[in-house]
Amino acid sequence: MKQNYLYSVILGLFLLIAAPATAQQGDSRIAKKTTVETIEGLSLYPNPVSGDKIYITSTKNLEKEIEIYNVLGKAIKKTKLRGKELDISSLVAGIYIVKIKEQNEIATRKLVVK
Repeated sequence: MKQNYLYSVILGLFLLIAAPATAQQGDSRIAKKTTVETIEGLSLYPNPVSGDKIYITSTKNLEKEIEIYNVLGKAIKKTKLRGKELDISSLVAGIYIVKIKEQNEIATRKLVVK
């Protein structure tokens, strides 16, 4: 018990001493805040999906850049979608993140493949 307490105190003091130095260095490297627009009227269906196709629609229905990632963040599929129908026959059952870009607007959706 005493060792855990001593460790907590030492760790707390280290963080207290190190924090101001880190904050001073980090001030010059503050990233710009970027706003991410969502795609108006975006719809991804069916979700969950058990077939080989999903449909992605939006109000504008322009060409979309599609990126699909697994739960570990690895890019699984990248393609351009000119219509509404996307072939997902290469995806095994699991949970995926779908990143959709239409013009300058970007949105992400969770996709469940059964």
